[in-house]
Amino acid sequence: MNGVSSSVSEIDSLIKGLKSDQTDAEILICPPATLLDRISNLCRETPVKTGAQDCHFNASGAHTGDISADMVADLGGSYVIVGHSERRADHGETNEIVRDKAKAVSDAGLTPIICIGETQAEREAGQTLDVLDTQLTNSLPDDLSGERFVVAYEPVWAIGTGLVPEITDIAEAHKFMRDKLKGLGVENADDVRLLYGGSVKPGNAKDILAVENVDGALVGGASLKAEDFLGIIFPS
Repeated sequence: MNGVSSSVSEIDSLIKGLKSDQTDAEILICPPATLLDRISNLCRETPVKTGAQDCHFNASGAHTGDISADMVADLGGSYVIVGHSERRADHGETNEIVRDKAKAVSDAGLTPIICIGETQAEREAGQTLDVLDTQLTNSLPDDLSGERFVVAYEPVWAIGTGLVPEITDIAEAHKFMRDKLKGLGVENADDVRLLYGGSVKPGNAKDILAVENVDGALVGGASLKAEDFLGIIFPS
C-alpha cells in the first residue's frame, strides 16, 4: 500500500536507467491497483512488465472492493501476486484460497506468483521446510506446467526488517522447493522460476541471486526507489 500519482516519476527513472544498460532479466512492477493502468501504459514498448498485488478468485460478481484477474489483464498486467504473507496474515487467506486465486490468474491467461514462507516462530521451531511443504502442496493448482507460474519464497520474519537468512538457508529452501515441485509431478519443474523475497537490496542482491535455484527476487521496499531497484537489477 505504497504509491500515489507523484510516485510514477520513479517508473520514468527506472525506464531511463534501463536504457543505458543491457540486461536479460525480466523486470516486473506490481503497483497498487489504482496505478496499474497508468504504469502499464508507461511501460509499453519497454523491458518492464506490470502486474497486480492480488485479485479475487472469482472472475466477476458481488465482491465490492475486489478486482478480478480479467480486470488486471484489461489494465495491461501480465502477472498477479497471490498468497503474499501480508494477505495470509491480514486477511486470513488460506492455502486453498491462494490456490483458487492462482487458478483464476492462470485461467485469465496471466502468470501467478505464488508466495510461501515461514514465520519467526515456525523458523525457531525448526518447521521451515514443513511449512514450505504444506504451503506449496496446497497453494498450487493442478495441471500447471513450469512455464505458467512462479513461486516466491519469502520468510515472513525477513520482510521489511533488514534481516536476511544465511545464504546456506536460502539455498536449502530453494532446493527443497525445486525437489518438491518435481515430487508433485509438475511438468517442466526445472522451468519454474523460484524467487527469493525478504529485505533484498543492492548490497546483498548479487550474493542472493548467485544461489543455485534462485531465479530472481521479489523486491519490497527497495523497489520503491528507482535507484535502489536498478542496483538490484544490475548488482555490482
